[in-house]
Amino acid sequence: MLLRMTLGPSAHRPTAGAPGVTDLIASGERSISFEFFPPKDEAGERQLWTALRELEALQPTFVSVTYGAGGSTRDRTVRVTEGIASQTTLTPMAHLTCVGHSREELRAVIGAYAAVGVRNVLALRGDPPDGPGTPWTPTRGGLRYATELIELVRSLGDFCVGAAAFPQGHREAGSLEADARVLRAKQDAGAGFAITELFFRVEEYLGLLDRCERAGVTIPVLAGIMPITSLPQIRRMAELSGREVPPEVVERVSRFEGDPAAVRAEGIAIATEMCDRLLAGGAPGLHFYTLNRSRATREIYAGLRSTVA
Repeated sequence: MLLRMTLGPSAHRPTAGAPGVTDLIASGERSISFEFFPPKDEAGERQLWTALRELEALQPTFVSVTYGAGGSTRDRTVRVTEGIASQTTLTPMAHLTCVGHSREELRAVIGAYAAVGVRNVLALRGDPPDGPGTPWTPTRGGLRYATELIELVRSLGDFCVGAAAFPQGHREAGSLEADARVLRAKQDAGAGFAITELFFRVEEYLGLLDRCERAGVTIPVLAGIMPITSLPQIRRMAELSGREVPPEVVERVSRFEGDPAAVRAEGIAIATEMCDRLLAGGAPGLHFYTLNRSRATREIYAGLRSTVA
């Protein structure tokens, strides 16, 4: 095995004593984790569970389930995380955002997670409902910042809470240094780890780690990876994230336009090279944005050259 994972089949504990992600990360040399989104229909649900079962064999540290803007997928998120906790050996982590919820509604969602034995939560402010780059305003009676949500989750029980980090800096940050100070505030509010948004330049992640060290951030920061499998996917990612996909990445993949298999192979190669460099550079773990499919992630995992003693 190329990476020594931190969670095995015997570690399944879907109750209040479920393992915390922070402890799981700390217990191993490197962490690997996968992100899924709640399916929209029965076909999507079958695809999700197929991917979960296939990736379960890799014994990931945890898997996370996203949360739609304004709580649009709240019920499905809770249901999927409950299913993961009760029907698999995986440790689930649920997402939660401030968007579209009052404080009392957020308390109810957190209670729903606790009721099904989910003790790991990624607490996010969330993107503006109208998309990246538009003004963000809090819901009446709601929260303004991720730090407030982290504090709320921690106050309501024995939760392990994660936060978001940004290799290129948050779009609303005044500077990269100010953005690192925000992550320090999330740590001070009770976050035990962080996961970055997807990125394509290793140097940006390493720069984030340097800024975090100067800001006094000591929690592990996992690197968020999304393999490129098609050219339309690149364009869609750029549109949704409000970030530019680096020209050198677009150029490298675009050479194979018209040959979907070759485009996909080059995207897998780019991600695998990134993962090798990230682990060699000291990343405590890799968090894969799977789009509810396992094949690309499994291929990257199999192709990693980095080893852990």
